[in-house]
Amino acid sequence: MKTISDWETSGKEQEVLNGVIVRLIDGKEEQERFNQLLIEHHYLHSADMFGERLCYLGEYKGEWLALLSWSAPAYRLKGREKWIGWREAQRRRRLGLLVNNSRFLIMPDGHYQNLASRVMSECCKRLSADWCRRYGHGLLMAESFVDGQLFRGTSYKASGWTMLGMTQGYGRDADDFYVKHDHPKQLWVRELKKGGRELLKARELPAAYAVVEDHVRAFCEESADELAGSCKYFEKVSDWRQRMISVDYPCAGLIALVASAALCGVQRGQRDLAAYARTLSQAQLKALKFRKKKHGRWRRYKAPGETTFYRLLNGVDSRELEAALLTWQEHRLGKRRAEDNIIAVDGKSLRSSQGQETVNAYAVKSGRWLGSEAVAEGSNEIPAAQKLIRRLDLEGQQVTLDALHTQTETARIIVQEKGGDYLLSVKGNQAGVAETLAACRKNLRHAFSPSADK
Repeated sequence: MKTISDWETSGKEQEVLNGVIVRLIDGKEEQERFNQLLIEHHYLHSADMFGERLCYLGEYKGEWLALLSWSAPAYRLKGREKWIGWREAQRRRRLGLLVNNSRFLIMPDGHYQNLASRVMSECCKRLSADWCRRYGHGLLMAESFVDGQLFRGTSYKASGWTMLGMTQGYGRDADDFYVKHDHPKQLWVRELKKGGRELLKARELPAAYAVVEDHVRAFCEESADELAGSCKYFEKVSDWRQRMISVDYPCAGLIALVASAALCGVQRGQRDLAAYARTLSQAQLKALKFRKKKHGRWRRYKAPGETTFYRLLNGVDSRELEAALLTWQEHRLGKRRAEDNIIAVDGKSLRSSQGQETVNAYAVKSGRWLGSEAVAEGSNEIPAAQKLIRRLDLEGQQVTLDALHTQTETARIIVQEKGGDYLLSVKGNQAGVAETLAACRKNLRHAFSPSADK
């Protein structure tokens, strides 16, 4: 039987539950007070957070009853990855759609029944929208760790969270390196959007969430076995360091790494290549046949740096490299089909190369690269294109070039030397060719093919 005191207490608790509001921290002074309260009252005695973050208050009539902070999720969790079912590449690209409830504190004077679950539930309802306003994208899932020796996770369960099990008791110390701390915790998760779990492993994300992937630095998505397989296609490329007895980074492994980086969109030279190399795991570095180096107390595989890639890009034999890349490309894509018989030859300036130009050939229909030739210093694209054309197999092929290459010698090489056909454009400043074409049109009864102009 409840006493009057019990009814008064129950009424007070309900009044607090009905009146509590959840809001974001406002300003520097509130943030400093928030951090200090966490240091004083939270069992971890720390307010440290990593990456993007938001901090909330559970407040009743100006009194702070609950403190919540949200920040970057754990880099890798075996239980979480299994529950979501996403691939490793998806995990890396979409980790920003997850958030970690890094701190949750009920103040000493705020222990009202059901307050914790009410505050947590209200916070989760607004978290994704607040995150979008602050960082330009919403969230799909939240995670949290609960020390089972101190808490039971009741407030999480009551506000719709799911316990996945216990962590393995490891803490991240460095890239791909973890230290066992023998203190596993409960792992809890909750979708912040209905169907969020399915979206995280979907082939494509909705546009509102896909923006997260645009800001992820390129990383190697190939397995160790795939990288090892690629290396075999570059073993015949001569090592520019022939006089050295041994090297830390074999030429074949470096080229395979550069090829992999190119497929992942790395385009800005040795600095970006070195950053990409640092994303490789120990197993991937081993597959490229790199050597181990002393790293503190351990011997580990170390990624090559900028100078190594600089020497590779300047020292490797371009003809041998082209032949190896074409063989590797055929292995990846299969043989080119007979109907893919239109070849475009075009010049481009290499990005971040201080003016270096190349002439490149590619199959128009498939986009397949067929070869490149550097433009010699003090020259232009014409002789470079002629060199490249002489290396191509043009039997039964049609070659298209822009007006710069409308040259008698270029046309002769395509038809007489290589057995192909050409489609060359003519501009008004090529007076002699333009007059010849005009005369041809006058002598024809019908439109001059392929023009439909009468």
